Amino acid sequence: MILVFCLTPWASPPLALALGLWLAQTLGNPFPAFTKQYTAKLLQFSVIGLGFGMNAHAAVEAGREGILFTVCSIFGTLLLGYVVGRWLKLGRHVTHLISCGTAICGGSAIAAVGPVLRARDEEMSVALATVFVLNAIALFAFPPIGHALSLTQQQFGLWCAIAIHDTSSVVGAAAAYGKEALEVATTVKLARALWIIPVALSTAMVFKQQDVKVKLPWFILGFIGAMLLNTYVPATHIVGPWLVQAARLGLTVTLFFIGAGLSLKAIRSVGPKPFALGVLLWVVVSTASLYVIIHV
Repeated sequence: MILVFCLTPWASPPLALALGLWLAQTLGNPFPAFTKQYTAKLLQFSVIGLGFGMNAHAAVEAGREGILFTVCSIFGTLLLGYVVGRWLKLGRHVTHLISCGTAICGGSAIAAVGPVLRARDEEMSVALATVFVLNAIALFAFPPIGHALSLTQQQFGLWCAIAIHDTSSVVGAAAAYGKEALEVATTVKLARALWIIPVALSTAMVFKQQDVKVKLPWFILGFIGAMLLNTYVPATHIVGPWLVQAARLGLTVTLFFIGAGLSLKAIRSVGPKPFALGVLLWVVVSTASLYVIIHV
């Protein structure tokens, strides 16, 4: 019944996440295998669908404005994560996974970098649980903060793309703020996600790993293709709004699945030190990027 409600117009991404969290803490996730297997795919197809509602010219402009923030924040986060991880005496793999998840795009970055590191399942689980908990907090906290500070749509979209880990929560928070914020946030976040490739390759070199394969985030190419079709092929305007609506429903269901997978057991498995690293990195990135966005 809850899943069906998430498909109705009354369900929003934050509400869907909250319902998923409630389900996880009370009855438990009734379909753990399904959510683990299909959540990422549903998110990826939803992102592609959102491309049918965006204009390529506006996206290029948004991406151009966000590129300097992207480069500085990614390398600054990775460096800070290394320093704080050593101070906390965390393992190198967990430190690097959480740092990559914070710097680039949450679970997608961790999933891409983990095999390159040949990280153990426990290390992957700790890193994923850390960023997913912080994602949930950000999805609820960012829109009220944006309104309290009177951020413009452009400013809020850029802040979301830089300071929130996962694409799902970025899109959910930006959609709650407004249409322009959603366009800016999605474009900048997906441009940021392309850094998975050079970061994963650099990881293989730094950690001296050989014979590893780096997966191309193909859904970003799908998003770009959908956006180009919407911009240059007028015929797509007939089905475009329907595809965008389907994508937003898919995103809402995705966040419900993510919330349903965040049980107390999963949260407790993180441990204090990895969670401390994740929180510290997130707070620094959030506050520093917000200050720059407002004052520069």
